[in-house]
Amino acid sequence: SHVMSEYARMTDTERDQIDQDAQVFMRTCADAIHQLRTEAHKGVQSAQVKEHRTAVLDFIEDYLKRVCKLYSEQRAIRVKRVIDKKRL
Repeated sequence: SHVMSEYARMTDTERDQIDQDAQVFMRTCADAIHQLRTEAHKGVQSAQVKEHRTAVLDFIEDYLKRVCKLYSEQRAIRVKRVIDKKRL
């Protein structure tokens, strides 16, 4: 209830800024994961270390994808509410 009252006080401009910042942050994270993936195997001889690093990066990438999906769903709800308000 308290959390919802805090969101109700946000302006559309603030929400738009959060959306923009979130998109930049998600893109930055995806780029960082890609960069780590390209550098993860440099100079590594052990197959076990390579496999471990690949698994860790796969996990992190999957987690980011799930966060992005959740963000997209939440944003879709917001957009739908704005459209519904305009219809009224």
